[in-house]
Amino acid sequence: MTDDYIKHKYDPILPRKDEWPVVKLSKNRKEFVQTIASHSSDRIINITGNNLDLLKEELETTLYRERMRVKQNPWLVDPDDEEDFWSGVKSTLVQLSSETHSTEEDRKAGYHKILDSITTRYAEEIASNFKHSHYKATRKIVTFGFSRLLNAGRVKGFGSIFSKQYTLQDKIQIIGETDQIRDLASKGTIVMVPTHFSNLDSILIGWTISTLGMPPFIYGAGLNLFNIQIFAYFMNALGAYKVDRRKKNLLYRETLKTYSSEAIQFGCHSLFFPGGTRSRSGKIESKLKLGLLSTAIEAQRANYEQGLNDISGKVFIVPVTINYHFVLEAPSLIKEHLSLTGQERYYKETDEFSTSYKISKFLVKFFTKGSDISVSIGQAMDILGNYVDKDGNSLDRNNRVIDCRDYFLSDGKVTVDPQREEVYTHKLGERIVEEFHKINRIFSSHLVAFTAFQMIKKKNSKMDLFNLLRLPDDELILEYNDFRSECQRVLNRIMEIRSEGLVHVAPHLKQGLDEIISHGLANVGMYHAKRPLIKNSDNKITTQDMSLLYFYHNRLDGYDLEKLFK
Repeated sequence: MTDDYIKHKYDPILPRKDEWPVVKLSKNRKEFVQTIASHSSDRIINITGNNLDLLKEELETTLYRERMRVKQNPWLVDPDDEEDFWSGVKSTLVQLSSETHSTEEDRKAGYHKILDSITTRYAEEIASNFKHSHYKATRKIVTFGFSRLLNAGRVKGFGSIFSKQYTLQDKIQIIGETDQIRDLASKGTIVMVPTHFSNLDSILIGWTISTLGMPPFIYGAGLNLFNIQIFAYFMNALGAYKVDRRKKNLLYRETLKTYSSEAIQFGCHSLFFPGGTRSRSGKIESKLKLGLLSTAIEAQRANYEQGLNDISGKVFIVPVTINYHFVLEAPSLIKEHLSLTGQERYYKETDEFSTSYKISKFLVKFFTKGSDISVSIGQAMDILGNYVDKDGNSLDRNNRVIDCRDYFLSDGKVTVDPQREEVYTHKLGERIVEEFHKINRIFSSHLVAFTAFQMIKKKNSKMDLFNLLRLPDDELILEYNDFRSECQRVLNRIMEIRSEGLVHVAPHLKQGLDEIISHGLANVGMYHAKRPLIKNSDNKITTQDMSLLYFYHNRLDGYDLEKLFK
């Protein structure tokens, strides 16, 4: 993968919408939802060992948690009949428990009926509502709207809003294995796994997929986003399936996993954020949520079970990193992270992406300034984390072709082995984290934030993180020449790591050092009320918000650059 980025839009690999897997799925939505509900129920019965007492316990646990959710944490997007539905489940459970003279078969049928009603409700909620006409319109709105805002900020005069001088490719830079992912998407099934820093990520990735000429991907979007009117429109139009992180019960988790696995088996290209949610600390995810990731492995094994042994049944994992100079939600994200790690010493704040107005205001600011975004497409892997070649063949460390099907064989047959697949999922998670760091693209803002924080930390080496974040203003001042020297040391090491093929750098990091520093200072956290890093009139570097500086500094965690300050 090179540092160069594409400056054009690819032709679609499937020009006819009827060929898109997601369109085929949407036409069979009703039947697909029924299949998800049925298979989810079967999975839960299997997990409980077909033991009625264990199944009853899971149903009661689900009921309790859901009634608490409805009472304590309701959302606007929740169905109007939530309370009535769960009251009905309670009444049926109570009635079954009171029928002491009923046969075990009757009890079994009763509990299974309740289970089916819950998984059907969950499957209906989760399932996407993709409509091609809405998707086409949304794609035009996003491209036109963002392009107009971009030109309004870069082109002077009244006609700037109608100018076509700048395109989104000038601002959103797509680099990496773009040809490979397009090629493999026309042969097998892609599962894209990006880093996650902002609520903008979903729309950004959707635009990237369209720009690369690939058919729409299905992807899981947090149900909370559907509380926000503008996001609800985009998410529905782009075919997002809904993920409700309030629901922690077994029945919901298994229904969600079943949906993902069955959709991949159906041939739908899929996208999910393996970190599970936005990175609260600003770090590249190092510990992934393995639930949905395991569904890619399950789908691959299921395809082999069904005799799909050629490339049409192959599932490809494609890591993606998204790089920003700033994240709108950074203040609330870092405070939430610190509240979890520092307990009572910090508290949570509300999300800065909480209303359509705030998002719209942010988009206007963002696209009328010069700050860039980078999307890095990594090399495709199989479900064990082995790289694949241009034909989709899995390769071992010595670049020899290996058969992925062999990983699922027992006595010469493809078999289901949950413990084995759990091991594979952990291995795949580790490989994705490795690739995240390898394909990450370092910006000037990351460089200056990391250097400044580490310099302040070194001057106060005996302090823990929380005391460091509370230093008085006069302890946060750095001499520019000292700061410049340390930036040079960090930059030199970054370039060494880059030469080893273990990271990428933005083109602006190839300027003179003073230009790089100036660029970084101008862009880091550019829209926050308190800037994480500024240069004073007396030529000194300081921060207006140490927690924000820590957030942006964390982007370079994982490269051992801290050793330069020991």
